Amino acid sequence: MLKKCLIANRGEIAVRLIMACRELGMMTVAVYSDPDARARHVFLADEAYPLGGNSAKESYLRGELLVEIALKSGCDCIHPGYGFLSENEDFAGEVIEAGLAWVGPKPATIRAMGVKTVARALMQSAGVPIVPGFQSESADDALFLSEAAKMGYPVMVKAAGGGGGKGIRIVRSADDLLEALAGARREAQNAFNDPRVFLEKYIENGRHIEVQLLADEHGNILHLYERECSAQRRHQKIIEETPSPLLTPTTRAQICEAAVNAGRAVNYVNAGTVEFIATPEQQFYFLEMNTRLQVEHPITELVTGVDIVKWQFKIASGEPLTLTQADIHQRGHAIECRIYAEDAHNNFLPAIGQVKLFIPPHMPGVRVDSGLSSGDHISIYYDPMIAKLIVHDETRQDAIGRMQTALRQTVLLGTTTNIVFLLTLLNTPIFRDGDIHTAYIDAHLADLLPEAPPPPLSVLFALALSEASITANTATPTGDSDGDRFSPWGRTDSFRIQNTR
Repeated sequence: MLKKCLIANRGEIAVRLIMACRELGMMTVAVYSDPDARARHVFLADEAYPLGGNSAKESYLRGELLVEIALKSGCDCIHPGYGFLSENEDFAGEVIEAGLAWVGPKPATIRAMGVKTVARALMQSAGVPIVPGFQSESADDALFLSEAAKMGYPVMVKAAGGGGGKGIRIVRSADDLLEALAGARREAQNAFNDPRVFLEKYIENGRHIEVQLLADEHGNILHLYERECSAQRRHQKIIEETPSPLLTPTTRAQICEAAVNAGRAVNYVNAGTVEFIATPEQQFYFLEMNTRLQVEHPITELVTGVDIVKWQFKIASGEPLTLTQADIHQRGHAIECRIYAEDAHNNFLPAIGQVKLFIPPHMPGVRVDSGLSSGDHISIYYDPMIAKLIVHDETRQDAIGRMQTALRQTVLLGTTTNIVFLLTLLNTPIFRDGDIHTAYIDAHLADLLPEAPPPPLSVLFALALSEASITANTATPTGDSDGDRFSPWGRTDSFRIQNTR
């Protein structure tokens, strides 16, 4: 088994990885940028090293420095989490070349799946259904106009090297295609340094279904069933759930089999996710493969009882899967809501500032993944997600009710959040009936933005009482020259911050 891991990430996923390592008896090394010097993942790790800088480019994207710190601190592996360098085949190759284990798929797999046009061709050759489309290395707009006309509108313009909802345009007539091509190319160049785009037939009222895979180095591959992520705003997931309320048992078996075939086609190893778009009639098509851990992996863990992160480390250690497909079952229903510091009434712009008070709900059947504590700051440099709220119950309707209660029990003061927006969305008939599709939120946004009620006096009183405590815990830390620190949840006498520069 691997012994010591450098976690090349921050926030809630870094905390999640640290906890998994503790259960496996592994030591952990955290890294941090200047704004994250007092972050929760820094205090929870066995060791922590500064990267310097503020932005991701100045810190968490410095692959050579990450490898250097891993080697100097005696690590034998690197886990990238998600985002940042998690799907960077060059970084994965550098890790392996340095003699470290890469907790993820092979660099060749990342490379093949990182370019959507290449992924589409591979899936088609493997017999996995793909969305009708057109791809070409040519940037001739006339060719795209001709192919879109053959395909029939509406179509989607998509970045070939894209991800995260960037470089995507929905086009409903030929009059708008040239502008959409230009805009998608600009966005793709800025986001991915790759201006190439391709066309796909746009699926009206489409449902976003993804299948979780686990595969080892010994040829074993299995699925952990599906997740539905159709509650999206501008192609960004907001609420995820499993099982999907759309699928029948027959379609579920078919889409999971297609995902396994996709994994086999690229000799997949470790955890990965195959994403599909499905019609209301349950016809499904391959979208892309995410060669990393997904943000929404906890709901699969709750329903199947399989710890995906721990299996990532075991697979990276060379262990074979001891699970078989017959061992994997869906039990009950799980839902995840992403709580963001953002202003729904101001185009969902990030709400930068200090979180004065954060008290997550403590209830049966509720899991909270977060890298933030009272007194922490929402930075301009990183994603403003505060926490993932995950619930599990026997039925879908029970899970919705538990999630609504958990959201109402969440205390978050000092910054604007999307909690009221999430509550409103959960209570819409289309969501409660399991009929929500990927375009619904953007088309009905005005109806989902009620005025937030003022906080009750008891909550404001609690905030006032917490100010002195927060101020004390976030003041300049004291300690000896080795770097003893006080964390917001108590003294961490065994902790040392070490400087590699």
